[in-house]
Amino acid sequence: MNRDKRLFLLDIDGTICRGNALIPGAKEFLDAVQQSGRRYIFLSNNVTRSTRDYIRFFRDLGVETRPEDYITAAYAAIRYLKEHFAQSRIYLLATDSFGRECRENGLNITTDGSDPKISCVLVAYDNQLTYRKIQDVCQLLTTRRVAYLATNPDLVCPVEFGYLPDCGAICNMIQTATRRSPQYIGKPEPAMVEYALKRAGCRAEQALMVGDRLYTDILCGQRAGVDTALVLSGEATRAEAEASALPPEYIFPSVAELGRVFCPGRTAYRHCS
Repeated sequence: MNRDKRLFLLDIDGTICRGNALIPGAKEFLDAVQQSGRRYIFLSNNVTRSTRDYIRFFRDLGVETRPEDYITAAYAAIRYLKEHFAQSRIYLLATDSFGRECRENGLNITTDGSDPKISCVLVAYDNQLTYRKIQDVCQLLTTRRVAYLATNPDLVCPVEFGYLPDCGAICNMIQTATRRSPQYIGKPEPAMVEYALKRAGCRAEQALMVGDRLYTDILCGQRAGVDTALVLSGEATRAEAEASALPPEYIFPSVAELGRVFCPGRTAYRHCS
């Protein structure tokens, strides 16, 4: 086991939090990473919260974070849209928070499905979802030649009582009606890991991707060439991981046990170089 990791790339939902609460041992793990001179960056496919929202969310849970500690699917999607659809009218199925973030970054966003200038549709996890939004997207995809993007293929989002349908489930519903599937931007595409490595100044072998989903978190790490650790506090089970054609390097019950292996003490470690 290679314990010499300098950068921990952390999923949030099902890995660090479940719903609005920290998973037991998560705060201690985050503290141990920082106190050992290492670094963590959150890589989240959840676009219902902006980076500012996440900072406030974690502060309320007793964890102080900075903007540079986050790379979200919203960040990756905005970067992609600015590169490829900067001059386009984009129909957005998403939360009001994500819509504000897109507009603050100069994107031409609309929620009016009748707008004749729409040339791109972006779907995200939306806990403000209405049937009208679904109808707009289905009509656009059926009657017009528009690009179709989605932030992430996650099927469910962990909450305190179990799970809620996530972006992937919304897209599956749309695909049933329109026979169109989107191009996904967030995990498991490797871009978010690549952004994080560049931001931290780390090499791939110095990083560990930690998450609870095989088809997003673990696959994302593998596509980016970093070691992966599955935690069993969210969606995937040990049996599913062991039966996978591309299993993770490590499996832990939660980040608490992972921390005891990778951050057993508080000795100062050198930073990425």
